[in-house]
Amino acid sequence: MTKPRVGVLAIQGDYEAHAKALVRAGADPELVLWPKQLAELAALVLPGGESTTIAKGLARLALYEPLRERIRAGLPVLGTCAGAILLAERVENRPVETLGVLDATAVRNAYGTQVDSFIASVDEGAAAGLAGLRCVFIRAPQLKDPGAEVEVLARVDGEPVLLRQRNVLAATFHPEITDDARVHRLLLAMTPPGV
Repeated sequence: MTKPRVGVLAIQGDYEAHAKALVRAGADPELVLWPKQLAELAALVLPGGESTTIAKGLARLALYEPLRERIRAGLPVLGTCAGAILLAERVENRPVETLGVLDATAVRNAYGTQVDSFIASVDEGAAAGLAGLRCVFIRAPQLKDPGAEVEVLARVDGEPVLLRQRNVLAATFHPEITDDARVHRLLLAMTPPGV
């Protein structure tokens, strides 16, 4: 059986760890830097890192519009930490240009600075098969004000940490840092059969 080809945006951030996580989840990862690469993908990951740096890279590489078009056309996408910020329609605390494909507000660095990083287990997520999922938060954003079409798949301390809106998944944490591939498998489950 052919493994789905899943792109990982490789401008900056934790893209190599995502590629390894995708292999564990059963995908064939491809590092993405050019618009022409988007056509052959079954799904895409926007990694964590520094959202301002990634946003500048998206502009420099002319990726904003091709990404918007592919995601709006149904390409499954997972954004983690900075990637979740870039998916949101609205951003607070030093806004950056986003793709605007997730009806939520991202609050940058909502949990504090690097020294405030922490690990916590989801307290709500069993319905999505995520019970006991350990989440690593590093200068993490919060996602608030989710729209009516946005489903909260997991919460930590009552706060949404994993959202889904149709083909868009957004995690405020770093699932690629742990050995638990369930978040990446959620992405793969959204890919069309045989792609």
